Amino acid sequence: MRSIVQAALVAAASTFFFQSASAVAANPLPKPSNITWGTSGSFTVGSLQLKAPDNAILNAAFDRATKVFSELKWVPAATEAPPRSFQAFPTPSAAAKLRRAYNATNGALSTVNVKVEDVHVGLQHGVDESYTLDIASGSSSIDITAKTIYGALHAFTTLQQIVISDGKSGLIIEQPVSIDDKPLYPVRGIMIDSGRNFISKKKIYEQIDGMALSKLNVLHWHIVDAQSWPLELETYPQMTDDAYSPREIYSKACLSDIIAYASARGVRILPEIDMPGHANSGWKQVDKSMMSCIDSWWSNDNWPTHTAVEPNPGQLDILNNKTYEVTGKVYKELANIFPDNWFHVGGDELHMNCYNFSSLISSYFASGKSMGDLVQHWVDTAIPNFRKQANRTLVMWEDVVISPDAAASGTVPKDIILQAWNNGLENINNLTRDGYRVIVSSSDFMYLDCGFGGWVGNDPRYNVMTNPNKTDGTPNFNYGGGGGSWCAPYKTWQRIYDYDFTYNLTDTQKSLIQGAIAPLWSEQVDDTVISSKMWPRAAALAELVWSGNRDENGNKRTTELTQRILNFREYLVASGVGAAPLMPKFCLQHPHECDLFLNQTALWN
Repeated sequence: MRSIVQAALVAAASTFFFQSASAVAANPLPKPSNITWGTSGSFTVGSLQLKAPDNAILNAAFDRATKVFSELKWVPAATEAPPRSFQAFPTPSAAAKLRRAYNATNGALSTVNVKVEDVHVGLQHGVDESYTLDIASGSSSIDITAKTIYGALHAFTTLQQIVISDGKSGLIIEQPVSIDDKPLYPVRGIMIDSGRNFISKKKIYEQIDGMALSKLNVLHWHIVDAQSWPLELETYPQMTDDAYSPREIYSKACLSDIIAYASARGVRILPEIDMPGHANSGWKQVDKSMMSCIDSWWSNDNWPTHTAVEPNPGQLDILNNKTYEVTGKVYKELANIFPDNWFHVGGDELHMNCYNFSSLISSYFASGKSMGDLVQHWVDTAIPNFRKQANRTLVMWEDVVISPDAAASGTVPKDIILQAWNNGLENINNLTRDGYRVIVSSSDFMYLDCGFGGWVGNDPRYNVMTNPNKTDGTPNFNYGGGGGSWCAPYKTWQRIYDYDFTYNLTDTQKSLIQGAIAPLWSEQVDDTVISSKMWPRAAALAELVWSGNRDENGNKRTTELTQRILNFREYLVASGVGAAPLMPKFCLQHPHECDLFLNQTALWN
């Protein structure tokens, strides 16, 4: 009886998936909020004429989209289909492949009509990104409407993915289609880190290209860190003495190029200067007196005296008035370079031991003050100072409010947006319960650098020849454990996509969630690997925060995403984004034969 019920579930799910996709091979990612395909036949796509408001960003985006599908002549690499029938164990049947033939029964498409309600709205938080795209049966036009040009850009991205090869030398859209689409969240992003290892302009462009294709809209740029300062500033030009080399510096012209490239693709850049922690390189070139513990041993081999979680240590001296003069000037100059209304001022991973190297702070602690009091002094002094320099919405890591070791002892203004990275749902719940707006970046689900082992040298923990837990099988450092990666295991696309980060929140709490950003910290990342570590996993996040991970019946659609993300990976590679493979190519060509469970409803809940 059990096997009959399971077979029925497999059949039902297969019918559901197949009926929703059998008419077409195109499977755009992220899946639109609402998409309905017709059945009357395909359209040929030739030279398309744009009829739209005269807008440089809009015109350039249309030119990019049409150039890509005209040159790419995309053949979907992974298409949706139900699992094939299998013979009873032990002999599987021969594979049956789904083949589609296209007959252009709807004529040719010649025009793209675009209506934009307001072409002057700027690219800032909360900009309307909705759009509609309609191709009616028998029509010769593609009709797009949007409230802003950024919605129209997303429409072009969807159009780009549904124009495919006809199998010969031409292009088609397979069926009439009606799309009414908008994102669930206004913040949908990735984070790059150019402080640990330099990331070139070319590779930053490549990440932006991937973001535009997947409708991600916020590039959180952690520009500097203790290890290097690659950022050119007029106020303190000596700070780039701590760049890795003269070739590894972002000039003001370079920053302007990156900002313009991103803006033209609907991507905001959220700059981050992490302070007062993670501070050494650059800052010390201005004034060493405002620094603490920069010449100390980071001391993770003797944890009671540790001054940092990784080399090299350093923090800004919170009680030194020079700190506020310098940080204020750095912030002001950068706020005038980056046009976004948000600015990230860090605030994570402060270590009390580091401040034992500051005479001012040592005396402060000796007077009975706590680490929480010190962090509160930073909040009460630095935040008003930043606001005096430039009117920006400030973003900080959650530590300033919720760290067990270094949370402020008093009030942190509620208009500061907090980026949650620890303890998953618990911290999200606690922060939103207390009325803070939150960006979700939970390390248990979204840290893309996790699971690659440790990177510090001279580490005796690897010098183990036999499994000390072989008898009972308990995981340990080298055998089934993290192997030196503090946030192991590796976060797969399914782990990211399955994250229900609003679980058990009230409606009020849910309204405070701004969206999500997947960080890729760069201790083991540079130009050679950034795209393969970022993509296509970031595309799973893109769909999660655009249209969600559940279907109209509330069932998780992770299994449905499989062929879509496999195809999207191939599309990224064909578009010049060096995305990593997720499965053997066999799995692309044999839908759902690489699933762990044959039952296609296994993830429905």
